[in-house]
Amino acid sequence: MGIDPAGQVIVITGSSSGIGAAAAERLAARGAVVCLLARRADQLADVAERIRHAGGVAHPYPVDLTDDAQTRDTVARLLTDHGRVDVLVNNAARSIRRAIVDSLDRLHDHERVMAINYLAAVRLTHLILPTMLEQGSGHVVISSTLSTQIPIPLFSAYLASKSALESYVRSLSAELGHRGITTTVVHFPMVRTEMSGGTEIYRAMKMMSPHEASRWIERAVVSRPSRVSNLVGVAGEISMAALPGVLTRATAPLFRRMDRNLARRAARGDVPT
Repeated sequence: MGIDPAGQVIVITGSSSGIGAAAAERLAARGAVVCLLARRADQLADVAERIRHAGGVAHPYPVDLTDDAQTRDTVARLLTDHGRVDVLVNNAARSIRRAIVDSLDRLHDHERVMAINYLAAVRLTHLILPTMLEQGSGHVVISSTLSTQIPIPLFSAYLASKSALESYVRSLSAELGHRGITTTVVHFPMVRTEMSGGTEIYRAMKMMSPHEASRWIERAVVSRPSRVSNLVGVAGEISMAALPGVLTRATAPLFRRMDRNLARRAARGDVPT
């Protein structure tokens, strides 16, 4: 059952490639009017053209979401063009894989990641929220990670930004659920995208495809659960709530061993198909 996306105006950030592009194509195929937001105008236009060629409706809006003036202008154009926003999918993100001890003089790593992963998402949500409140309904989806459910090393900036955004949308639901505002956190495992491809050893890791990931976004938009995850993530979240110290100590050496194994496999060219 759930909400039929046909005719709904759905804004998707980070939709020039990867999860965002795949989700836009999937939702457009179900009749949604998809508004594509990302920095790369040429790739955004390509995604919109693919959707239109398949019979869907897509509107590209090139924008740097870390720029306040650009974002405000884009939202104004969106509302002028469509009159409303039914669903906002905050999917745009960046990640940095770096040990904390290697980041002691690199606070800008955290600032850059927070700028897009957290502040840009909150800015866009705040700009769209008044329209949702006026119409008495609206759904906000965020792309997060299984790694906020299980203690993962080497991604402190990325995980801090995603954890902050998760806390924000929980507050959003608690404050405005009675006014028709709902939220979903999508806890993705590793997905094979440009972002994950930036780490050499991850070429040897089996990952979810953007096509598979787009089904999780579709579920978030249609069924609107408070979270979309898998059994590993749910088990990790429960374990962290009950025994955080034990789980952190137990998993840390396992992740170090996994990285060593991935490095050896990547060096051999053992890459999953």
